[in-house]
Amino acid sequence: MFAALRMTAAGFLMLAGLIGLGACGGGGGGGASAGTPSQPPPTGGGPTWTAGVYPAASTFKNRCEVVRTGVDIEGNGFPDVQGTGVDERFWLRSWTNETYLWNTEVEDRNPASFSTRRDYFAVLRTTARTASGKDKDDFHFSEATTDYVARRNAAPRATYGAVITSLSSTPPRDFRVRYTEPGSPASTVLAGQPNLVRGSRILRLNGIDLVNANTQSEIDALNAALSPSAAGVATVFQVQDPGASAPRTVTLTSVSLSPTAVNRTAVIDGGGGSKVGYVLFNTFSPFASEQQIYQAIVDMRAQGVSDLVLDLRYNGGGLLAVASQLSYMVAGPARTTGRDFERLRFNAAAGNRNPVTGQTNSPVPFYTTGLGFTLNNSVSLPSLNLGRVFVLSTGSTCSASEAVINGLRGIGVEVVLIGDKTCGKPFGFYPQDNCGETYYTIQFQGVNHIGFGDYADGFIPDNSTASFGVRLPGCQVSDDLTRELGDPSERMLQAALGFRASRACPSLPSAGTLGVPDAASVSRTPGISLELPSPGVMDDNRDMTMPPGR
Repeated sequence: MFAALRMTAAGFLMLAGLIGLGACGGGGGGGASAGTPSQPPPTGGGPTWTAGVYPAASTFKNRCEVVRTGVDIEGNGFPDVQGTGVDERFWLRSWTNETYLWNTEVEDRNPASFSTRRDYFAVLRTTARTASGKDKDDFHFSEATTDYVARRNAAPRATYGAVITSLSSTPPRDFRVRYTEPGSPASTVLAGQPNLVRGSRILRLNGIDLVNANTQSEIDALNAALSPSAAGVATVFQVQDPGASAPRTVTLTSVSLSPTAVNRTAVIDGGGGSKVGYVLFNTFSPFASEQQIYQAIVDMRAQGVSDLVLDLRYNGGGLLAVASQLSYMVAGPARTTGRDFERLRFNAAAGNRNPVTGQTNSPVPFYTTGLGFTLNNSVSLPSLNLGRVFVLSTGSTCSASEAVINGLRGIGVEVVLIGDKTCGKPFGFYPQDNCGETYYTIQFQGVNHIGFGDYADGFIPDNSTASFGVRLPGCQVSDDLTRELGDPSERMLQAALGFRASRACPSLPSAGTLGVPDAASVSRTPGISLELPSPGVMDDNRDMTMPPGR
C-alpha cells in the first residue's frame, strides 16, 4: 500500500511504522454567491442543494452509503444507518459551515456534483495565503477511521525501527537514517555497533542500487524493502556510516512495533555542579506519550536538573492535552496557577460556544494530573519549576509542539529556540468520524494566556535569515547527521549548551560539514523518483481528543 504514497524529499517517517496519507487537494474560495441558482435534486431523490442554506449537520450524520456493523478496536459500536453518498457529502457541507474556522471563505458547492466524499471534502477549505505566501490552510486531510483509531491506540505495525529522511529522491539518491527506535532491529547492537546509526546512508537494499536504480521494477522492489508488509521480512541493507571509509552490510528482520514517544533522555554536566536534562520527544501521540513524558520528567526531577533541553526537532504534534501536561511539568505551579495554556478561537458565528462539542468555549488549562490516557487521573504531575527552556526545532516542529512554545511564552517562561524555523501551525481540529472516514478540518486557532497566536509563518531563532516568522532568543543551527541525538557534541545540542553558558551563537557551518552535501555541488540526472511514505495525518497536527469522561 505504501508504494503509491508520496512526500517531498525533506519529509521523514518510521519505515512502515505509521499509516500515511497525502493532503487532499483543494480549491474554492470566497463566500457563497447569493445569485447561484439551486440545482435539481439528485436522481433517486435525497437532499436538495440550495446555495447559502445549510440544514443542521446532525440531519445527515451517520447516514452512510456503506453501513459498518460490529465494534471497533476500542469496543465502540458503529452508529451507521443506511443512507447515500450524497447524504455523506451534505453532512460534510453543513459540518464545514458550522465548525470550519474560515467558513465564510469556502465556496458553497452542490454536493451532488461530486462523485466521492473525498473529492468534495478537498474543496471545503479556504484558498487564502499567509504573509509569506504559503496556504493559510495547508492542513486539510482525511483518512480511514480504522487507521486513525489504530494509530491513536499505538497499534503495532511492521517496521525495522528506523526513521529515514530522503535528501534526494532522484539519482543520485540520498536516503539517511535520522534516528532509530529503542528495542528495534535497527538499534540492536551487534559486534559492538548498532545495526543502523544516525546519518547512515542507505546504498543498497537486497542488492539493488538505491542510489542509482532507474527502472520501475527496481523502484517497486525498493519500495517493498523499505516498507515491509508484515513482521518477519528480512532485508539486507548496505549502508555507509558517517566518517566511515567503507560501506558495511547488515540484515534486518521486520517486527511489529509501536513508535516510542520519548525516544531517549540524558542528564548532561552543565558545569559548576549543575545538570542539564535532555529529552528527545518525537510525538505527543499516541496515548502512551502521556506516561512516557511523565516518567522522563520524574527522572529529570530526581536527578536535580536545573535546565532542560526539549528536542522537538521531529515532533509534529499530537494530543494537545499532553502538550499542556508537559508545559506544566516544565514551568511548575507558581507560574501556571490561574493561567490558561491555550484558548481556542472558533469561527465568528460560534460566539462563546465550541461549535464542535456544543459546550461553552472554555480555555485549555495547564493540566496538573494524569488524564487517563495512560496515566491515572489521581497521579499528580511532577514539575521542574523552570523559568527557561531550550527547544531544538526544525520545519518538522509543528502544531502541539508549537503550542508548548507559545503556551510557555504566554506565562513568561523564556523559550530559547535552537535550530530552524518551526512549521507554523497555530491551528487545530477535532478529528471527526462519519461513515468510516475521519476528517480533519481546521476549527480553531490556539492563542496563549496573553492572547497571542499569530505564528502561521512559524517561530524562528533570533539570528535567522528568514524574512517571516516570530523571533525568539536562540540560534539558527543546521540538523547534524554526524552525531547521535543526545550527544553533547551534536551540533544543535552543543549550540544549546553553549548559549546556556554565554548567550552566544556558534558560527554557521556549511551543510557538508554536518553530514549533508551541498545540493548545488551534486549533479542530478533525470530519473524515477523514489519517495518515502507520507506521514500520518496526526504527525503534524493538534489532536483535541480527551479520554472518556473528561
